[in-house]
Amino acid sequence: MGAAHLSGKQAQGRDWEQAALRYLRRHGLVLIEANFTCKGGEIDLVMRDGESLVFVEVRQRADRRHGGAAASITPSKIRRIVRAAQVYLQRLPALPPCRFDVVAIDGEELDWLRDAIQV
Repeated sequence: MGAAHLSGKQAQGRDWEQAALRYLRRHGLVLIEANFTCKGGEIDLVMRDGESLVFVEVRQRADRRHGGAAASITPSKIRRIVRAAQVYLQRLPALPPCRFDVVAIDGEELDWLRDAIQV
């Protein structure tokens, strides 16, 4: 879907993903793929951190009322992320070390939560 076809909310989500991507790149991660989707799930960013493959969920909230961005990741969302990661990994010839990170953006504050989702 091209940028011209995104709703306002989708465009804003892509902007936050780009902010997260810039931040992670500054910290040495390398982008492998953005917005990997499959039946039953999606991963915002697939990145490499040294030898590890990192599946990144980007969440944004206007502020921390009601728990903030990190708290907005539900068990159902986690299942969809893990399902998408499993599909992604099936495409690889060998399984690398993997982790699930979250970039939580509350207002203008960005927090990188490494290994935030345990599976």
